[in-house]
Amino acid sequence: MSTILTEIEAPAAVTYTFTSESVSEGHPDKVCDAIADAILDAHLAQDSASRVACEVLVKESNVVLAGEITSNAQVDHEAVVRQTIREIGYTDADQPFRADDVNIISFLSAQAAEIAQGVDADTSLSGDQGAGDQGIMFGYATDETPELMPLPILLAHRLARVLAGHRKAGAVDWLRPDSKTQVSVAYQGNTPVAVTDVLVSTQHTAEVDRDTIRHLVATSVIPEALGGWYHDDLKILVNPTGSFVQGGPSADAGVTGRKIIVDTYGGAGRHGGGAFSGKDPSKVDRSGAYFCRFVAREIVKAGLARRAEVQVAYAIGMAQPVSVKVDTFGTGDAAAAAEFVRNGFDFRPRAIIERLDLLRPIYSSTTNYGHFGKSELPWEQAR
Repeated sequence: MSTILTEIEAPAAVTYTFTSESVSEGHPDKVCDAIADAILDAHLAQDSASRVACEVLVKESNVVLAGEITSNAQVDHEAVVRQTIREIGYTDADQPFRADDVNIISFLSAQAAEIAQGVDADTSLSGDQGAGDQGIMFGYATDETPELMPLPILLAHRLARVLAGHRKAGAVDWLRPDSKTQVSVAYQGNTPVAVTDVLVSTQHTAEVDRDTIRHLVATSVIPEALGGWYHDDLKILVNPTGSFVQGGPSADAGVTGRKIIVDTYGGAGRHGGGAFSGKDPSKVDRSGAYFCRFVAREIVKAGLARRAEVQVAYAIGMAQPVSVKVDTFGTGDAAAAAEFVRNGFDFRPRAIIERLDLLRPIYSSTTNYGHFGKSELPWEQAR
């Protein structure tokens, strides 16, 4: 395994605006992610050795499950699907997509034996648990927020979560589960200095007017979500098409793994392309990305850099990664950061799973509002 470092940084005087988006749990793609992670958790709750790769498609009144599951657990997938949809809030009798009436089609089979023999420690050529696939994963951390997350994606997630909170609390009866948010932040060098623009698009019932929606979002949701970043000169857009009655899977198709930038750093950090939801931690798309985030956080927390990005690459069936790369973007001691990673972190899949205790049913808590920046998740905690 080689560890390579790089240092590239824009001049501190550069001023720019960076924008990130989030989506609510009612967005069709997130409905799919939630179902996939709920099925994963149901299997891990009974059998921690479960191998799960579950994909989901939703459209109108249909839910399609596909993928590979090898597990000793006895899981009622249909019950899990309906309960997940119910918890999201799709229960309206006048909509095609509702928990009690969706048509569930399953194309789930067992994991291919050739993959299993490369992953399992007792059959892999390396004699250790091998990576479930080839690929590259990235982790990122920045000191611009206490959560060590980029501010735009953090605020976009808060907006979507606060809006969902108003809906679930029954503060108004016209909000529906599907929504999207977007936040633009002005930076001076690496430092965020002001929120400039906020966009909220929320599904609603047909009888409510746009002024009522805008009033709730502009006077309640946005100030609560932005906190100290709120100011009176914000540019605010609410449902800019004029209405958003047709939404969710009743109107739009959803598929697992289509919100990978929402799930990570809002575009501020690089992404290797692999999605997370529905995959057990033997899939390094998920566990490798979580561990890279963990390592990047440790670099920043140790004071070795203000920003850090870690890349790992794997070959299928092999335990040791092909490479590990550390980038501090000129904000710290890149050589010290690389040495810190080389000496302190084991990137073998089994070591990652053990260090972060990943064989637990914790994945439904990751699905919505980002897989990073939540203090309760093990890769967000010191070890």
